[in-house]
Amino acid sequence: MRFLSSLCRHARLCRWLMLGLLTMLAWPAQAEPVFSFSVAPQFERRILFGIWQPIVDELEKRTGQRFELVTSLSVGEYDADVRRGAYDFVYANPYLMESIDENPGYIALVRDSQPLHGILFVRQGSPVKRIEDLQGKSLAVPSMSALGASLLLRAELDRQYGVKMVPLIAKTHSSVFLHVLNGLADAGGSVQKAFAEQDPRAQGALRILHRTRNVPPHPIAAHRRVPEAIREKVRQAFIAMSASEEGRQLLARVPMQQAVAATSDEYHVIRGLKLENYLSQ
Repeated sequence: MRFLSSLCRHARLCRWLMLGLLTMLAWPAQAEPVFSFSVAPQFERRILFGIWQPIVDELEKRTGQRFELVTSLSVGEYDADVRRGAYDFVYANPYLMESIDENPGYIALVRDSQPLHGILFVRQGSPVKRIEDLQGKSLAVPSMSALGASLLLRAELDRQYGVKMVPLIAKTHSSVFLHVLNGLADAGGSVQKAFAEQDPRAQGALRILHRTRNVPPHPIAAHRRVPEAIREKVRQAFIAMSASEEGRQLLARVPMQQAVAATSDEYHVIRGLKLENYLSQ
């Protein structure tokens, strides 16, 4: 009787163990987090993803984390998304960075060692010879809030030359160049780095009239909701990427010549430029 009683107890124990194991197997495994990584739509989508997807793939290898590359249809929409904290990681407009560190709460991680400056350009065959010739003319810009390509450029034209132009929203830097090349705008505003990414034939068909002062370049920033350890992994991954030959080739297409650590405080200097009046002009 004792043997039968013991066997029954063991059988019941086995059943409970089996039920427990089956329950554990039935529970869904905790999903690995996927962080959104979004970049400003400086170029049309195919080119943009051709530049950034290999970088994001390399970032996954170096950090062991998963990222999804996303963007918006226009620079204006992208800026609005960033202001509401839609993305975990962003390659952001420097003008935004000086305000989004407090709300919704982005922290600058890395930036290019080289500064950013805007450019004003016309077609090679344009009758425009001096900046003053552009008074009242149309200026294609990617968005009103683009720092080098719009805000800083229009502020300098106004303050240094007394020239006010009529902004024409082209939505991307690539489209700005096309607007000018196709005669849809009298002049265009972009940044030197975007100009360097254009086809040599397009570069040769354009003439640069003005370069703005230098400002801190686009940072890669992380929302505060991303754990600090993950943010630091991403920072170190970009710096390490920049130190390898393969990584430098990937980042050169951004273009980012040398990734260095960045701080949000670096972008507060932009407040002193007092560019707010040019957001809607």
